[in-house]
Order: sequence, then structure tokens, then C-alpha cells
Amino acid sequence: MTAALLSPSPATTAPLLVELFTEELPPKALARLGQAFAEGIAEGLRTRGLAPADARVERFATPRRLAVRVHGVLSQAPERAVEQKGPSVKVGLDANGLPTQALLKWAERQGAEIRQLERASDGKQECFWFRSTAPGEILDASIEAIIEHALGRLPIPKLMQYQLADGRTTVSFVRPAHGLVVLHGDRLVPAQVLGVHAGSITRGHRFQSAGALEIPDALSYESVLRERGRVVASFDERRARIANLLQERAAALQASIGEGDTVEALLDEVTALVEWPAVYLGEFESDFLKVPPECLILTMRTNQKYFPLFDANGKLLPKFLLVSNMEVDDPSFIVDGNQRVVRPRLADARFFFEQDLKATLESRVPRLASVVYHARLGSQGERVERVRAIAREIAGMLGADVAKADRAALLAKADLLTGMVGEFPELQGVMGTYYARHDGEPEDVAIAIREHYQPRFAGDALPSQTTGLVLAMADKLETLAGLFGIGQLPTGDKDPFALRRHALGLIRMLVEARLPLSLSALLRGAFAAFGGKVTDASDALAGFVHERLAGWLRERGFSAQEVAAVVDQGPDDLAEVPARLEAVRAFSGLPEAQALAAANKRIGNILRKAEGADLAAASGATGGFDTALLAEPAERALADTIVALAPGVDAAMQASDYGTALALMARAREPVDRFFDSVMVMADDPAVRANRLALLARLRELMNRVADISRLSV
Repeated sequence: MTAALLSPSPATTAPLLVELFTEELPPKALARLGQAFAEGIAEGLRTRGLAPADARVERFATPRRLAVRVHGVLSQAPERAVEQKGPSVKVGLDANGLPTQALLKWAERQGAEIRQLERASDGKQECFWFRSTAPGEILDASIEAIIEHALGRLPIPKLMQYQLADGRTTVSFVRPAHGLVVLHGDRLVPAQVLGVHAGSITRGHRFQSAGALEIPDALSYESVLRERGRVVASFDERRARIANLLQERAAALQASIGEGDTVEALLDEVTALVEWPAVYLGEFESDFLKVPPECLILTMRTNQKYFPLFDANGKLLPKFLLVSNMEVDDPSFIVDGNQRVVRPRLADARFFFEQDLKATLESRVPRLASVVYHARLGSQGERVERVRAIAREIAGMLGADVAKADRAALLAKADLLTGMVGEFPELQGVMGTYYARHDGEPEDVAIAIREHYQPRFAGDALPSQTTGLVLAMADKLETLAGLFGIGQLPTGDKDPFALRRHALGLIRMLVEARLPLSLSALLRGAFAAFGGKVTDASDALAGFVHERLAGWLRERGFSAQEVAAVVDQGPDDLAEVPARLEAVRAFSGLPEAQALAAANKRIGNILRKAEGADLAAASGATGGFDTALLAEPAERALADTIVALAPGVDAAMQASDYGTALALMARAREPVDRFFDSVMVMADDPAVRANRLALLARLRELMNRVADISRLSV
């Protein structure tokens, strides 16, 4: 049945289709726009009681449309109970128990008679109430507001203003709207949005459609578009179709399109550019393969939206796959056109590469002095000198090749001044490696130039060799120290200099590469490299690193209590943190753990409340307390336990055997329990009181050698 403008029958239930037809939408934003549009419409329906909370929602998005179908939508929401609170009984009734004017006027405003009112407490006093039912919202009356609200919440990258056909009205949206379809089952729902009136007509493929398409009902939407309009309406379905076509064509050539985030992002982008995808094979001259493959891959993916092909060994082939919006019997004109377009791009890449080879990286370094890094931190040339100083110090700490680290730091930023990196900034570091090899630099130096940007994101690989690790840490430390030193700290979700990412990269290198380096020493060296140009914010930066460390560890599966026990102590050797955490986890499973954790917490509270004079008065030869002042059997037993356990704990700590250290401390449970059961810590005698506090201080120090186990207390 053709959609028609009909009056809805009471409480009918049917799927609701809403489609907004526009000019071409921004491809990189299409997936987000489609999802947000669908969620906005569904939320608006649920809020008004027009759709159930678990209503099935299907979203559609193509280059020229945003659409959603929500199932189980009511033409009118059910009646809803309305409860109105009126005056208190004291105010509503006079001394004779008759209604006051205040009560009468309030009842009149509610459209109620006095006999219809109820009396009930509001939790504080008895009041009058009027309970009634109100009719549910009507879909036809609400849909326009629902759509407008959903459109207003879209994550639009940039609004554009345009005039409607009347030449007077100006509206704002991501792209001009030309059509609106709103169907409740087979019934057309009247609405007007962005100056467009709702109808049942949409449009298909720009070139291959059968013309204007009438949608008979909400359930026929995608089938009409597919069969008559040559449009795959679902973004997800279209993406899967493209991925399958690419895989099939590549497999037929015994090749692959590669993998990773870049490929996935390109797949999203081409999905947003086509409505009826087809995949064709293109080729280019093999002579272009003399250019570093990264350059060719980047220009094909970024500029042309092509999928380069690779052989079984990951080597770039002189072939690519292109995703077209035209499925034709003879695609030769499409393929030829794309091949003609790609050749000049590849030729540009070859030109930049060949020109760059005419000058060494070292010869470019002096020019970095004229490149601004940061207005308050100087030029890239100054930055290079700071990174060199930090790199030399780190290399010395590790016993690495200081000369190689210094050389890599000197050359690391030189490729910023090359033509290739100027054209493709994404290739910084990558091109530096190629140019360093051409210049005859040591292989470690060349690789370090590429790898010093790593890790660039969560899950990215660490530098593969020591020189690269040294340079990567130096680069990140210089960035962190410089920006912390001038107060440019991240705020909320704003982190324009990616300091969180730099800190996490530093953490990963220290922990995963198990580098025996002191965080405090690294930070001191980083700030020293600035020569007083910035404020030393080592403490603040150390806290920032520890915060990132805590979050990273929680993501790796450690509990908040376990992480707090280790990280809140401000560990200086981050490489040892995972081992300490594993020991804490093992300790937590012991039957003695909770009792000792609670005791540790109690000790901490006692020591915090004690006056400094009490602790300062403690003296003696045995670990900070005087054995001669130990009068009670329980305190002597605890002291003996401490003395007996200390050597084993010390030896375990020396061997980084944190599990054994904590397991030994588990033996202290019984004497600790007896101590608190029978000993008054805050004795009247100042000397005894101070000695007992010193005993507890020594116990707590021994217990917390691995971690602050009080954090494990439930």
C-alpha cells in the first residue's frame, strides 16, 4: 500500500522510519553522524513513552542520507499518572475544618473538586493531593520536536548556513537538506524540519537510480533503495561488503591490502564515499618502487583513497585496489582515469625523495635554529641540544653507547626540513631513517631516528634497540619537562601537547623494557637540560607519571587496591612495579592478609596522631626501639619477631623477591594481634609510649617494604 496521510488509529504500534536526505556529508564524520542521529531519535521516542526501552533500533547512513528505523513505536503513548501536591492541611482547612480560599483556588487551578482531593503526608506534614491521569503524547505532535532535538545534538564538525528556496529563510546544518521521510508503518507522519516537509519520496544513487523512489512503508526502506535505487543504506552492511570485495580481489592476486588502524580508517572513509560499491584493480609503473614504500603507500591511501597491495612477504606491489561508486560492465574508463591521476602523485613523491638525497641530514641541522618549537621554549635547534644532553645522560646510566645516542639525537629532527616530510608530515622519522642510511650513518642511529617517536599510541611497539629507547625517552622527557616547567599542564580532557601519551610512552619503556632507571634521576636530568629556562616541576611531573602509571596498571587487570598499595608509595624504579604488584596479589590471597592489612592501617593512624616528641624520644640499638623498655610479654614477642624477620626481608628485597618478602611478613600476624590485644600503646610513661611508637614504626616500615599493605584493608 502506498504511504498516505491518514489519521492514526488509537494506540497503533508500528516501525517508525525517519530519513533526512542531504547533499554529500563529510565522509570522516558520517559514521558518527549516523549513529548519533539514530540514538537521538530513539532516545526522544523512549523519553516520551512512544517506544519501549528495549526497542530495536536500525541505523542507516550513506553519503547523502541519515536514517533510522525504530521498531514498536506507538502512535500515542499510554496515559500517565499525574500527582499534584497542594497546600498543607493546616493551610487548606480553617478552624472549623472547612476549605480555605487558598485550598479552593488551588483546586480550581487543577480542575478538581474538593471531594476529589486526597490527604497524605509528604514526609514532613500532611498535605492535600490531586491524583489524575493525563493522555500520553501523540507521535504526530511530537515527531518534529524529536527530530529537531536529535539534529541539534549531532557531532557536526562544522555548520554551514544556507538559504531556503523562499530566498529569505536561513538555516544551519552540516549540509543542505533536500528531503525528509517520516513513516509510521505505511502511514505518512506530517513534519517539517530544516525547511523540508515530510513525504514518502527519497532518491537513490546519483547516477544509477531509477529516479525518485517512493517508500511504501517503513519496513521496505532498504529493499527499495537496494533494488530500485542502487543504494546499500546500512553503513555497516556497506562496509562489510567493501571489505569482502577487497579481500576477494586481493586473494585472487595472491596479495593483501595490509592491516592495522590506517587500513580500518580508510575502509570507514571509502564506505562514507560510496552508496553502491564496486572494487577495481589499478596499476602503476614498477619504477616508482625505487621510492621508499611508505611514501607511495601514504600518498595512495591519504590522497587517493586507494588500497595498496602487498605480496606474501609484505612487499609493496605496483598495484592497488580502488573502491568506486559505479558498478559497470566495462570499468576500463574508471581504472584508466584513476591510473592517470595516481601517476603524478607518485611522481611528486619520487621528486621529493630524489631532491632530499642531495643534502645530508647533518647539513640540515643548523637550519633547525630558525624553526620555532615553542614561543617560551625556543627553537627546534635548542630543543635538539636539550634532547642530546638528556640522551647522553640516559645512555650513561644504562651503560649504552653514548656517542651513538648523541648522534641519533643530533639528527632526529633534521628530516623536518626535507621536502618529503614537508609534504607528508606523517613520515617524520621514517624518512630520517632512509636519509641516514643514505648518508652512511650507523644502523643503530638510523633506526633510532624512526623509532624515537614510539610508542605513538596505545599498543604501539617500543623501540627495538637500546639507542632507540634512549632517544625515545630523552625526547619524551624533554617534552614533559619543558611543558610542565612553563605550566602547560593538561586540563580535563584537553591535552594539546599529548603529555598523557608521552608519559604513558615513558612508563611503557621503563616497565616493559625493564630498564633499571630512577624516575627521579630522569626528571632531574630533564629539567637540568633547560639550564634554568623553566621552573623545576619534578614533583608535579612525578605525580603526573604515577597517575598515568596507576591508570595503565588498572587497565592491565590489577585491582584499584593492589595498584594503590604499590603506586601510592611513589615508586622510583618503575621497572619493578609489576613484580611488586604480583607479590601483593599473591599476599592478598593469604589468610593472614586482611588482619595484617587492618593492623597496618591501625598503626598508620596511631603514628599520624602521635606527637613528634614521642617518636623523636625513641632511641636504642635495635632497629629504632630500646629493648630495655619492652616490659610486656606481647611487645617483647613482637620485637623478637621483627628482629627475626628483618634479615630475611632485607635479603628478599635485595634479590627483588617481593613475594618472599611479603610471605615472611605474614608470620607476624599472631604477635601483632597479641600486641594490640594486650598492650596499651599510649602509655602514661613518656619513654615507654615513645618506645612503643618506635616499635610500631619499625614494624610498619618492615611491612611496607614492598607495598603499603594497609591499602588492602577492606
